[in-house]
Amino acid sequence: MSKELTMSPNKVVAYLGKPNTALTKADIIRFIKENEVRMVNFMYPAGDGRLKTLNFVINNEAYLEAILTCGERVDGSSLFPFIQAGSSDLYVLPRFSTAFLDPFAEIPTLSMLCSYFNKDGEPLESSPEHTLHKACKAFKEVTGMDFEAMGELEYYVIAPDTGMFAATDQKGYHESAPYAKFNEFRTQCMAYIAQAGGQIKYGHSEVGNFTIDGKVYEQNEIEFLPVKAENAADQLVIAKWMIRNLAFQKGYDITFAPKITVGKAGSGLHIHMRITKDGKNQMLENGSLSATARTAIAGMMKLAPSITAFGNTNPTSYFRLVPHQEAPTNICWGDRNRSVLVRVPLGWAAKADMCQLANPLEDLSHYDTTQKQTVEMRSPDGSADVYQLIAGLAVACRHGFEMENALDVAERTYVNVNIHQKENADKLKDLAQLPDSCAASADCLQEQRAIFEKHNVFSPAMIDGIIKQLRAFNDKTLRSEIENNQEEMLRLVQRHFHCG
Repeated sequence: MSKELTMSPNKVVAYLGKPNTALTKADIIRFIKENEVRMVNFMYPAGDGRLKTLNFVINNEAYLEAILTCGERVDGSSLFPFIQAGSSDLYVLPRFSTAFLDPFAEIPTLSMLCSYFNKDGEPLESSPEHTLHKACKAFKEVTGMDFEAMGELEYYVIAPDTGMFAATDQKGYHESAPYAKFNEFRTQCMAYIAQAGGQIKYGHSEVGNFTIDGKVYEQNEIEFLPVKAENAADQLVIAKWMIRNLAFQKGYDITFAPKITVGKAGSGLHIHMRITKDGKNQMLENGSLSATARTAIAGMMKLAPSITAFGNTNPTSYFRLVPHQEAPTNICWGDRNRSVLVRVPLGWAAKADMCQLANPLEDLSHYDTTQKQTVEMRSPDGSADVYQLIAGLAVACRHGFEMENALDVAERTYVNVNIHQKENADKLKDLAQLPDSCAASADCLQEQRAIFEKHNVFSPAMIDGIIKQLRAFNDKTLRSEIENNQEEMLRLVQRHFHCG
């Protein structure tokens, strides 16, 4: 058995002894029969970014075969704002590679994510998962390389404050119990996500922690490993579903909202990207950031204003993206620099074998650390539709390869200093800024929409719908009106509390 299968927490993969990408209908039927599974759930993302569920009881093997082969009809007009009620029927078909056992179901249940199809049996052009598929396909066709991604999923856990072992305000980063109250909850979430196929890198408590009205708010993060971009989006939507369901069981509340209150850390959804060819990472060249990576970054610099339309989708997003705080507002990039929009994380480029230095009994490892190098977009948050967001980033990175002056753009927007310090004010003046509202993001998307529609990636109907939804918030001056009013801020947060 390969190392990829050994110790797999996904019970379907472990039982069948084959990777999830190789699962067939026959495998699914065999697993169901031999493990006494009695229910099947179809799950699919809708226009609000949340997973919807259709339950099937297994009447007999013939019925199981039928639903796995033919899928089922759903009302598209109730799922997506761009579908009219007069022609709303859609098909949902399960993707066998996404199968997992539902850890919350009392009756043994196998769940699978689905793809949408129209009346003619063709993939629905404006569906989230197909848009991402088209973006990855176009990236491959233009560059000859593959686009991979992973997310840093930040969220707040909210529960009654016991008053014991109070954490230091806004100092929760990597805190241990008992000062961090929800480490056990997070690790249980991680175990469930991994059982559903999520490739998790690690989890930890984050900076944010505070108390309001007798409730403790503690920020946590679960970070994933780079995988095929389509799988990265699937893993994120399943992860959010898992976290919310486990919180409900335990009596906690959860929010992925970008901002909770004035003066406290907001939650982002940083997306790391990696470009590969024949399985080899292309982000480094002779130990330094490659021309390939810088070309992709240039595309993100160009399209950064409109990417907020996918990654920052309600008014609270723009209370997180404010000047002179950790969340970025300036369109620039840099190495190991958290004041920039696109960060190049520390990448194991040192020549030393740190494992041997820490463990003198070990031989030299000769481990290929180049696979670890990514670049990180820091503006998105939990309000994003993750399929649209990652598709938008794939388009932006592809656009870099379609630009004649990509490396010049990368050079002009590179910053190797903290741009918020006074001595760097001249550099700050030269940088373009991210939009400061949903309305401004809509305007940027309208201006740059042709690039996203190129290669038939984003459908015009989807772009129209996103712009319409953003403009409906009518928030052009909202941030300046209430940014110092905590009471109004909390009311706004409550309206968008369960975003994404």
